[in-house]
Amino acid sequence: MKKSIGGSGVKLMLVAATALALASCGQTQPDSAPADEQAEAPGGIVMAQFNEDGSVNQPVGYREWVYIGTPLTPNALNGGAAPFPEFHNVYIEPTAYAVYDETGEFPQGTQIVKELVLVRENNNAENGSSSEVSGQGYFQGEFAGLELTVKDAERFPDEPGNWAYFSFGHHAPPYGETAQAFPTASCNACHEASAETDFVFTQFYPVLRSAAAN
Repeated sequence: MKKSIGGSGVKLMLVAATALALASCGQTQPDSAPADEQAEAPGGIVMAQFNEDGSVNQPVGYREWVYIGTPLTPNALNGGAAPFPEFHNVYIEPTAYAVYDETGEFPQGTQIVKELVLVRENNNAENGSSSEVSGQGYFQGEFAGLELTVKDAERFPDEPGNWAYFSFGHHAPPYGETAQAFPTASCNACHEASAETDFVFTQFYPVLRSAAAN
């Protein structure tokens, strides 16, 4: 037979439960907010998260950022040795995109992610394309790398355009948790020579071209 709980027992249980709830509300939940949402520039731009050694943390939730385009230069159309043979799925951090959409300029703190994706392997033809239900063409296969570019005049005052470039690995996930900036000569020269707008290849991204036109 179960014992009944007296009035004093009930009061003690309620007090204990209330205390536990209040204590829980005051605790910091380490996973409650993504790292890239914990710091903002004065203009409200979500900033990349850097470490004491100068490395940057892999951005959180980048596949939910604003998708701007997917360039592709496959090996089969470039003599079998394209410099960048994968699909490049490119995303811009939403708060930076909002400023670009309004002003046509990339604000300080802009983050742009490029995730590499291999061409789908499925009885590919000599030109690297495959036959799928929608027809002959190039289709995305598996993830193969992750890169990030950051515009930050305070952190990178000597980099052309204040842009720095990072790679979290040129391989299948999981990618590296942190990355160091490439040397200036590795990326900036190409962007400076060929990118249409502020070191960004906006000529390849209709989403950015449309925003700037508006």
